[in-house]
Amino acid sequence: MKLGPGARSQCANAVSALLSSPLHGCQCKRGMKKEKNCLSIYWSLHQSVIHGLNLVESYPYEAVERDYDYVRLASITADSDAGMVTVNRCLDAAKACNVDDLCQKLRTEYVSACIKPAARSGLCNKAKCNKALRRFFDRVPPDYTHELLFCPCIDTACAERRRQTIVPGCSYEGLEKPSCLTQMRTCRTDYVCRSRLAQFQFDCQPAESSANGCKHGNYGDCLLAYTGLIGSSITPNYVDNSTSSVAPWCSCSASGNQRGECTNFLEYFTNNICLRNALLAFGSRTDTLPTPSQSGQFSSAAGKEGYVTNPPPATTQTVPEPVIPTQASGNDRLWGDSTSDGFPNSASTLGLLPLMVFTGFLLLSLLSNGH
Repeated sequence: MKLGPGARSQCANAVSALLSSPLHGCQCKRGMKKEKNCLSIYWSLHQSVIHGLNLVESYPYEAVERDYDYVRLASITADSDAGMVTVNRCLDAAKACNVDDLCQKLRTEYVSACIKPAARSGLCNKAKCNKALRRFFDRVPPDYTHELLFCPCIDTACAERRRQTIVPGCSYEGLEKPSCLTQMRTCRTDYVCRSRLAQFQFDCQPAESSANGCKHGNYGDCLLAYTGLIGSSITPNYVDNSTSSVAPWCSCSASGNQRGECTNFLEYFTNNICLRNALLAFGSRTDTLPTPSQSGQFSSAAGKEGYVTNPPPATTQTVPEPVIPTQASGNDRLWGDSTSDGFPNSASTLGLLPLMVFTGFLLLSLLSNGH
């Protein structure tokens, strides 16, 4: 209207021309150097008034090839698991991250950024924390990040370690829960957050008629899309240390006549059969299509975990990391991750043998001489 009666027609022609050009099929890579610039081009094509787009139907990111190296992860902690009846997958994931240079470096960076208080306010720098979190989840392979974030456990201390993975006191929580509608609107004004939300809504779209509860049938893609939201205005996390329920830090209590829209958004996390089954399937180390009978087992297990794990005894840590107290136990070290199994180092023990033998011969010599 502001540009005159002919502007709408000219705009339609310009959009049509662009949609028939190579730009129409362009995509972006999550975490790429100029991600925001790439996404601005994508949305200029797909989110005009004339060429509207339902977020659930598409998103701008190219597919990611996932190759979870579970065999390598298992070998890292094989020695510490020897003789143990149960294992702590969350602790094992942390140990695996510590022996990978990139994972350890970026994890240490975001933990440091998220727990460091500002000089004036005494609070953490939330923007810096979230930026470091996005860097970690975008650059570290999913076989490390997913093990840290989705490790299964019903033990309270283990579940609290998992909940603290993203340092929720800085990245997730606030003094009061904002409206989910406010979070959603804020997200849609940012190209990156808007794209991550679109990917999540697409890859985690529920379908009751699907064998595994997911319209597109891929648990791994759903979990990858979920991690893409971490560090955004609608960062999701575990709501407590007793269940595997997840949600963004927001509420629909003051949504007024838009309560339906707000509830639909929130229930995409809290009542999403696709996301719930993906979390449970990861606990059993499967992200393939289950059989119909397996799907029923996953669906009926809402709010329960697939593994019972107990944390191993405290051991000497090899990588110094900040300590964050848990609600379950003040002595539970979420960031001091042990890489030993609690037994003496065999190499060190063997190193003491020559000294012991020499001491024995010296004593025998003194005794034989009457001393």
